[in-house]
Amino acid sequence: MAEVFEVALPLRRPFVTSFGATTTRRTVLVHLVGVDGAEGWGEAAALDHPFYLPDTTSSTFAVVTEWALPAALEAGPDPGSVARALEPIRGNTFARAGVEAAFWCLEAVRSGSSLAELFAYGGGGGQAVASASRAPLRLAAPVGESIGISETIEETLDEVQLCLAEGYQRVKLKIKPGWDLELVAAVREAVGEEVMLQVDANGAYSTDESDLSRLERLDEYGLACIEQPLAWDDIMGHSDLQRRIKTPICLDECLRSPRDVHRALALGACRNVNLKPGRVGGISASLAIHDVCRAQGVPLWCGGMLESGIGRAINLALCALPGVSDPADMSPASVLYEWDLIDPTYEV
Repeated sequence: MAEVFEVALPLRRPFVTSFGATTTRRTVLVHLVGVDGAEGWGEAAALDHPFYLPDTTSSTFAVVTEWALPAALEAGPDPGSVARALEPIRGNTFARAGVEAAFWCLEAVRSGSSLAELFAYGGGGGQAVASASRAPLRLAAPVGESIGISETIEETLDEVQLCLAEGYQRVKLKIKPGWDLELVAAVREAVGEEVMLQVDANGAYSTDESDLSRLERLDEYGLACIEQPLAWDDIMGHSDLQRRIKTPICLDECLRSPRDVHRALALGACRNVNLKPGRVGGISASLAIHDVCRAQGVPLWCGGMLESGIGRAINLALCALPGVSDPADMSPASVLYEWDLIDPTYEV
């Protein structure tokens, strides 16, 4: 049996980035039940709107029900076969990822393995071949907090101090032109030089000289990286910018497949990679990106899409892999939502 749900998750407060405020959260779930009674769940965590990437919750639901799930059911249940069956679907990475995740979870239940063990030691019909390169697994992974755009710098400083007091090992600030240099200077002064600090622009800056100069001035603050400063599809622009600035660029929206990661690294467009399974098309693609980054010594970390606990379970399992080197975006559901879809929900 296979079911697809669209679920509304009440946010405790809007999450504000350079592309606007996310005030509602609808997500797509895929539920599988085998003839043996084993169950698998996947989350296709596109956002409600098309301002992060072209995929939306509505378009994702349509692609899952009309194309991705039927193709997967015909090819399955092996996760590797499912991933290959979904490859002809162009784009629509969240739909493909949510369907594939459900089959990985089903395989984990049937094999008696955790997802992390399955990713590291084998499974997926050759897509996750047993390999010492994905071992040993971590028993705990460092996490950071992503802080949205606030009304005032003082409000942001209060949130930063709370995060550090709670033990988060990295602080990420959402920025945009005009909400950047003064903010970063104030936070760096407040937290000192030892705290891992990075910023995320979500593509808010242009290639105009005024914007490029602002980004160049961020070199003064010892940032771990500047995430996605330029447009969501501008790999070449990021390559030019990386040659100009000292701070490593981390790409997010630009990287929608392992091929994109290869291209960006070859062009010098980034020195740091944000991995989101939904954005890159699923777990098999995520494992390929993990292996590339680990082989090349590129810092890799797992980002978040405001997932429910179902989607966060996949992220946490990927964080157990040895090539995921930097703290992950892993806010607990209690910070984001009035209630989660899993019980008990996870904690950080």
